Amino acid sequence: MSLERQVRAKLASKRCPEQEKEAQNWIETVLGAKFPPGELFEDVLKDGTVLCQLINKIKPGSVNKINTSGGQFKMMENITNFQAAIKAYGVVDIDVFQTVDLWEKKDIAQVVSTLFALGRETYRHPEWNGPYLGPKPSEECKRDFSEEVLKAGQTIVGLQAGSNKGASQSGQNMGAGRKILLGK
Repeated sequence: MSLERQVRAKLASKRCPEQEKEAQNWIETVLGAKFPPGELFEDVLKDGTVLCQLINKIKPGSVNKINTSGGQFKMMENITNFQAAIKAYGVVDIDVFQTVDLWEKKDIAQVVSTLFALGRETYRHPEWNGPYLGPKPSEECKRDFSEEVLKAGQTIVGLQAGSNKGASQSGQNMGAGRKILLGK
């Protein structure tokens, strides 16, 4: 099997139909329109118009011009505009798929991951009152300790200090026990 075929097979195995369906339902709910029946998830998103409409619903005015015609470069520009808009919205760069991942259907799992990252980011924007996608991100719980508390922590003896009952390998056997038979 060639390396390219192995890579394609590995990327295809990363796809999760349940997550794709969840992302599709979220997009349909946000936009208030269903995907065309019989079309694949990636085919609906491929030209970038649905993605641009999605970010414009979440944050109006994010993408000024959505190209609906003009060839493949205009459609790829839609995807690039969507990517720039979600980065401006707060999605970190590492969570954003590359244009070829969607356009050439190279890594649809990464596209879905980006949609989940956008869905998580909506939790951080109180102005968004629509549906969310994915788990709520954790919030920072910063703690400030006084000097007294920090010094008191340095005087505490660790739980295993002076104990010989800590983790060890005593009593462990690998495989069958060793038997030495003499005289036979």
